[in-house]
Amino acid sequence: MAVIWGVILHALGGFASGSFYLPYKRVRGWSWESYWFIGGLFSWVAAPLIMGAITVPDLFGVLRQSSSETLWWTYFWGVLWGFGGLTFGLAMRYLGLSLGMAVTLGLCAVFGTLVPPIWQGEFYKLISTTSGRVIVLGLVVCVVGISICGIAGIMKEKSLSDAQKKAVITEFDLRKGLLVAIFSGVMSACMSFGLTAGQPIAELAIQHGTDTLYMNNAPLVIILLGGLTTNAIWTIYLNIQNRTYSDYTNASTPILANIIFCALAGFTWYFQFFFYGMGDSKMGEYRFSGWTLHMAFIIAFSSFWGLYLHEWKGANQPTMRTITLGISMVVLSTVIVGIGNYLAS
Repeated sequence: MAVIWGVILHALGGFASGSFYLPYKRVRGWSWESYWFIGGLFSWVAAPLIMGAITVPDLFGVLRQSSSETLWWTYFWGVLWGFGGLTFGLAMRYLGLSLGMAVTLGLCAVFGTLVPPIWQGEFYKLISTTSGRVIVLGLVVCVVGISICGIAGIMKEKSLSDAQKKAVITEFDLRKGLLVAIFSGVMSACMSFGLTAGQPIAELAIQHGTDTLYMNNAPLVIILLGGLTTNAIWTIYLNIQNRTYSDYTNASTPILANIIFCALAGFTWYFQFFFYGMGDSKMGEYRFSGWTLHMAFIIAFSSFWGLYLHEWKGANQPTMRTITLGISMVVLSTVIVGIGNYLAS
């Protein structure tokens, strides 16, 4: 039952992440860097502090008692994850929700799942068990699915005119988008490393009376502070370079509505890790494989939104069959990983 609950919670997190970008589409008159920064203040500062304070007794006491080394490494991985989060937004701009999420998060799933056991010297122990080999098989299927999604993107690029490609995705650029998505996928995996580095903080939170279901909300405060650092530096730089800092006071734009949509996007984004942390606490010895489940659920839900928003409008039948096959294989990888977790339990 613990594994089943873990999968359900990861699914809720996937739904939140796969849906968070939708409110940004309702922002009017602001540049990308402006709404990304304001949304980030809610997702990387307000949400983790509010939800952390609600679920972790004496949150700030827990953070004060954590060792400086643990805090540093947790923050460090958060800073590196911030590069992935920053370029993640660019991947959505250039590729759209369905293709952008499939490529970026598929790679993120693979790196985020494999690197922790390799780093801890437990990879050979992992593949020596039946459950571990099944989980690795799931990762291989995930990589194949990502490759097929990339092929579908190339097919779309060749079959549509520039006007058709940009009718729904205004800044569609396959080459630039794939490069950004690959970088983002690798760097975004650092969230998984940050949670691993922050486990002493989570354990300290439990000692202070925190339910194990919410133990990861404490290290998330530090990880996301690192992410804020990276994203704030870059977006503020763009505000200055592009002279878009006036967006925040431009009375000709719906400032209040824009802030509300940014807040909605920011809190929705945070809830992916709120539920991920809860699901992670249920995965037991094989908790590292929960990252793959989380990523693939995001891909599944974002693909639904991508189709709903007609991002593949005008694509021919072979292209549609290819992207459907690619996304289906990525989702199938979650089933295989789930079987591996079941065998482990």
